[in-house]
Amino acid sequence: MAGENTQLQLVTFQLGEELYGVDIMDVKEIVKVQDVRPIPNAPYYVEGIINLRSEIIPIINLHKRFHIKKLASEVADEFEEDEGGFIILDIEGNKIGIIIDRIKRVVPVEKGDIKPPPQMLSGIGTEYIHGVVNQNDSYLIILDTRRLFNAKELQKIVEG
Repeated sequence: MAGENTQLQLVTFQLGEELYGVDIMDVKEIVKVQDVRPIPNAPYYVEGIINLRSEIIPIINLHKRFHIKKLASEVADEFEEDEGGFIILDIEGNKIGIIIDRIKRVVPVEKGDIKPPPQMLSGIGTEYIHGVVNQNDSYLIILDTRRLFNAKELQKIVEG
C-alpha cells in the first residue's frame, strides 16, 4: 500500500461534450435522477433539493455554473446504459449533489500525469480545476471539489 499514494482514483462523468473527474474520496454515492424540489431565492446554479433516505441534499447544476451545454439528446440516446443522475459529494461534512449527463467509470490516474489547467477551459475558470490528464485522444478535467463551493457558499446552500 505504500506506493498507492502516487495515484488518484477518479470517478469520471460527462458534462456536455467534456469528460470530468472528481476524487473518489469526495464521492459519497451516485444516484439516479429524482424529482428536485426548487428552493426560492437560491443562487442561479442551485436546482433545488432532494430527499435521499430522509437526508435533504442540495442539487447543483454544473451546466449553469460553468455555462456548459447539456449533452445533445440524440447523442445521449446512443448511451442509454450510461444514464445521467447525481453524484453526491461530501465536502467538509456537507453533502451536495451535482447533476451529470452520464456517469463513466472509476479510473486511476498517476499524480505525475496531471498537468496544470489551461487558462480557460470550456468556460470553466481555472480556479475550479485541479488539473488535466491526457487520455487516449481526449483529456480528462479533474475538478477541485473544495474550490467548487467555498465555505460561505456551502453554508448558504445547505442552510437554504
